[in-house]
Amino acid sequence: MTTQMIILNGGSSSGKSGIVRCLQAVLPDPWLAFGCDSFVDALPARMRASDAGIVFEADGGVSVGADFRALEVAWTEGIVAMARAGAKVIIDDVFLGGAASQQRWQKALGDLPVLWVGVRCESAVAAGREVARGDRVQGMAAAQAEVVHEGVVYDLEVDTSRTESLGCARTIAARVS
Repeated sequence: MTTQMIILNGGSSSGKSGIVRCLQAVLPDPWLAFGCDSFVDALPARMRASDAGIVFEADGGVSVGADFRALEVAWTEGIVAMARAGAKVIIDDVFLGGAASQQRWQKALGDLPVLWVGVRCESAVAAGREVARGDRVQGMAAAQAEVVHEGVVYDLEVDTSRTESLGCARTIAARVS
């Protein structure tokens, strides 16, 4: 079966977005890209600091509530529907719940062919990127670096600590069938 979706999971500032842009450049077919950041940006402003929505803590922690989860299910189902309709899709996600986050995707995906990719990055490297970006709560990268991978099963893992986005994308593209 031909891979219809690529799901990248990694902590904040691990390099997922750069890999996604490179994948879109190196893969021969057109691939749409969606990420958890665009989902959060699409939420009403009142949900971005609400216990029912998403809260970014001063220490870098992130918590989500019931309204966030309900909209996340709808967003996930919508993306899967696009893939079922024939679009090739790359997802840039942060599995805050580790294995439980992957299971939510698996439930929506059913038998859709997916390449699961873990994007790892040493905590100190991700923290340095976080400071350079300037658009993240400091501490988020360190808090997420390992927890997002707990219990998650991948087809492939890449490490952006010392490998550039293009190199990672080429490794991933070689596994797309």
